[in-house]
Order: sequence, then C-alpha cells, then structure tokens
Amino acid sequence: MDTLSSDIGRQEHSLKEFMPITAKTCVFRQAIGPCAYDCVKLTVIRDGSAILCSQLGKQPVTIGDVVLLCSNTLCAAEPEDRCTVSTILIDTDYMIDHMFWKHAGLLSDRLEAKDLIAKLYLEPAQVLRLGVQRLEVIEPWLDELARLSARCRYANRFNRIQALWFLIADVISPFIKVSPVRLSRYQRERLRPSTPRHRRFVPLRSEAMQAAQLLRGDLAHHWTIRELADQVHLSVPQFSRVFTESYGKTPMAYLTMLRIEELARLLRETDLPVEYAIEAVGWHSMSYTIRVFRAYVGITPGVYRRNHNTVV
Repeated sequence: MDTLSSDIGRQEHSLKEFMPITAKTCVFRQAIGPCAYDCVKLTVIRDGSAILCSQLGKQPVTIGDVVLLCSNTLCAAEPEDRCTVSTILIDTDYMIDHMFWKHAGLLSDRLEAKDLIAKLYLEPAQVLRLGVQRLEVIEPWLDELARLSARCRYANRFNRIQALWFLIADVISPFIKVSPVRLSRYQRERLRPSTPRHRRFVPLRSEAMQAAQLLRGDLAHHWTIRELADQVHLSVPQFSRVFTESYGKTPMAYLTMLRIEELARLLRETDLPVEYAIEAVGWHSMSYTIRVFRAYVGITPGVYRRNHNTVV
C-alpha cells in the first residue's frame, strides 16, 4: 500500500511539473499513430528503420535521420522489425521566445516572432538526413536530456537542460528547410507594448529615468508627450529620442506596458471589479483595454482573472 501511494505521489508530482523541453528514448516494434502533438516534435532514429506516414506521404527513415514535426501535425510510423528513437518535445511558446531573441534587433515582440515562424516553417513535416557521424555527436546529449527529463526536476536543472537542447539544435538546425523571408531593420515597431522589453544596453539618461518615474507614480494621469517633455526640460523631439534610446520604446508605449502590468496585478491580487481595475490604471474604454491587453498577454482581462486570481 505504501509503495502504491508513493508511486501515485511521484506520478502526481510529474504531472504538476511543466517541462517546456522533455526527451525520451524508447524502442518500438509495432506501428504507432497516426497522432499529433500541440508542440514541436523531433524524433531521432538511433537504430533500426521505419516507414513514416505523414503529410510527406510514405517515406523511409533510418539511422541518422531526424523527423521534425511542427505542432498539430499528424504522423504515423511503422518499424521494419524494430526501431530505437529519441524523441524531444518542445513547447511552442518556448520556441517563439527563442525566435524572438534570435531576431531581437528586427522584431518588436513575440507576436511578430510567432508570425515569422509561420512564414519560415511552411513544411509541417520534414526528414533531416544528419547521417551516422552527426548522430554519434549528439547521442550523449540525447541520453543526458532523457535522464534529466525522467527525473522531473526541470527548475533545478534548467540551465543544463537548455544547454543540452542548444547543443543538439546547433547540429540539427542547418538541415532544416526554411522559406526565404526578407528581414529588415525597418520591421521593428516601437509603438506596441512588448515583452520582453526592448532596449539597448546604454546608460540611462537622467531625464528618461525621471520621466519613467513620473509615469510609474501616476498611471491614471492623462499623460502627453509634451507634458513629460516639459517636466524634464527637453523639447518634444529630443525627449522622445532620449526616452526611446533609454527604454527601447516610446514613452506612450512604455506607459501602456506599465498600465497592463498593473492591471494584471490588480486582476490577480484583488477582488476589484474589472471595470474599476481598468479605470484605476487610467483607461476608460473597455473595448480598447480588452484589445490592448489581449495583444500583450494573449487573453482578455476577464479570462486572465479567472485563471490567475489568488483572492479567496
């Protein structure tokens, strides 16, 4: 009975712990699928061979091949005798974050990163022919990643798990087919609130710090660029340039970000009605707030409250 209880406890613990990167090595002797995952799936063929059935049609895979499946892509596989594979599952939001930071100089936020991924990876299923030599390079990393995944201690081994994934991805990524997309420095938008925050690492001007403090100190005030510029004794064009260089976004975009963060806190930590919380941060239009909040957080204020409110 005690053993059963401890097994159940371990299972419950593993279910509770979310792991954006997880890996597993297994041998299969019978047909699998068709099935789809709401994540990116990488399957490395380490021994044996199989027939893959997906949007690619029927295709043989063997030692040294990697099957890349985008999220929600149906795929089935039938081994020829038996097949040993290592499978890595990667959360799509995690991939979006990495795409954002890879092109942080050109993209304004995660929404643009998501759009870029959709344009780059038009093929939902790919077979990457790494070969045996490259497989031998990544096999120790696959084994360690699988061991760490089985222990379900993602937070404790966060850096090592990420490091292993980066090492594997560095070998695999040159084989991934992507669509030609022209990126330009003019793509960056500074008017949209973004997270993580854009900024160059330069010393903050005292005028920018003073203006940011004014905004944080009174979110509900109807601030204008001219009023802020007057407060810090700069012309409007000069103030806009100084502030944007310091914080990576315009003063009004920065104010929007602060208001959304405060609104999210009020929705999480208080029982203030949504409309009153919106007014408390300086907005008076419910439709505008819903549109901006959804663009920044991904869901409406009402849904955010239901999912995250901690007030009993």
